[in-house]
Amino acid sequence: MTDITDLRTKSDDELNTQLGQLKREAFNLRFQAATQQLEKTSRVKEVRRDIARIKTLQNERSRSAAK
Repeated sequence: MTDITDLRTKSDDELNTQLGQLKREAFNLRFQAATQQLEKTSRVKEVRRDIARIKTLQNERSRSAAK
């Protein structure tokens, strides 16, 4: 689980990279769940929330830059 203060210190490029990694992990977790190989089901929720945190932060930054 990622803390929002840690995300705020990262640059836009780092956030995009981390977002890509999390999306890849979410895909892999969905695949594992479909094939009954998922051991830690709570990880799906954590990854989804981390993706939402990053997207929210990106949205905040783009809105503040537009002003």
